[in-house]
Amino acid sequence: MAGADAREAAQALIAGAEPAKQQVSASAEKSGNLSGVGKGIKVASRNDPKHGEMKWIVSDNGDIRGWNEKNALEVTITPSLQSGKANWNCKGYPVDAMPTSCGGRS
Repeated sequence: MAGADAREAAQALIAGAEPAKQQVSASAEKSGNLSGVGKGIKVASRNDPKHGEMKWIVSDNGDIRGWNEKNALEVTITPSLQSGKANWNCKGYPVDAMPTSCGGRS
């Protein structure tokens, strides 16, 4: 069972991807597709005093991957377009550290 620190770190990792999600959403909704929407989007790594270094990468198709080595956390946040609006699916590992919104168990 993941401890409170790992669960807090998972929340911070997911929250840290928010600026990239907003950029990908805006680009995808404007162009009407996901092709190339992540190109050129960079997310600065962040060194959290409590949780350690957090890093994110945005792929060309808008997928956002984040990880936190100290707590052995990984998340993948994937966009899809439905009726011209971006929707997001989040999956993280380990599942017992993730919130239910990112594939965790309640």
